[in-house]
Amino acid sequence: MIQGNNEISGRLALDAHSLDALRLQAKQNPEEALKGVSQQFEAVFLQTLLKSMREATPQDGPMDSEQTRMYTAMLDQQMAQSLSARGIGLAEVMLRQLTHNQAAAAGAPAAPPAAGAMPAPRFGPGDVDTDAPQQGQDFLMRMKEHALEASNATGIPARFLLGQAALESGWGKHEIRAADGSQSFNLFGIKAGRNWKGATVDVMTTEYVDGTPHKMTQKFRAYGSYAEGFQDYAALMQGNQRYAEVLKQRDSAGFAQGLQRAGYATDPRYADKLTSILNGARMRQTIVA
Repeated sequence: MIQGNNEISGRLALDAHSLDALRLQAKQNPEEALKGVSQQFEAVFLQTLLKSMREATPQDGPMDSEQTRMYTAMLDQQMAQSLSARGIGLAEVMLRQLTHNQAAAAGAPAAPPAAGAMPAPRFGPGDVDTDAPQQGQDFLMRMKEHALEASNATGIPARFLLGQAALESGWGKHEIRAADGSQSFNLFGIKAGRNWKGATVDVMTTEYVDGTPHKMTQKFRAYGSYAEGFQDYAALMQGNQRYAEVLKQRDSAGFAQGLQRAGYATDPRYADKLTSILNGARMRQTIVA
């Protein structure tokens, strides 16, 4: 059984710096980093299991509300982390698989992975990568046509739409995907509320409560294509009165700040991040309206 004998594995599930710590540890001590990743994957699995159990029980009592559901999700998240610290065996399977993959990538012989080994976990959306400028340009050019169509429908400049899609998806590198790896084509991080009747995917993401980051699993909308995703974003902007002022913005900073004031995202630095992308070199090199 994997023991939580390093600093990262002992942290709370709500620690927003654990990912950065794992990246640093991967450079300094790859073996311990693999243990940390495996244990975090086990925690995500347990949290998803707890979430499914919660959804199977009635949640329409007089004491139920959006706030109680949010804090219940946070409790389940911490419970999952505590259970994973004790171990249920999944982390061990995950560690064997990751160790095998690492050895294979290095060209070293490795024992075959255990039966039923799980694929490596993916991190959540919104983890923006500032590297690989050519990949960023490719992403912008692939989405340009869809952005122009959504721009015609909303009046929002296409470059604003591309910039927001780049921020939410990490320039296309961290798109929201289902557990089986299938695409959701949701580049704008649009969540699936009670009125959404379409397909959904559950993803671990970061939400801010009173300025404090919390990791939790959220349900996001899924589409059949990128065109549908851009069309739904346009409909969201036009159909919700709180975005009325956003539709009027023609200044990048004004657009970003308008989205944050309207509550599009909980990240207190959302406007700054989006403004930085909109004014960045990659965006300037992409000729769009």
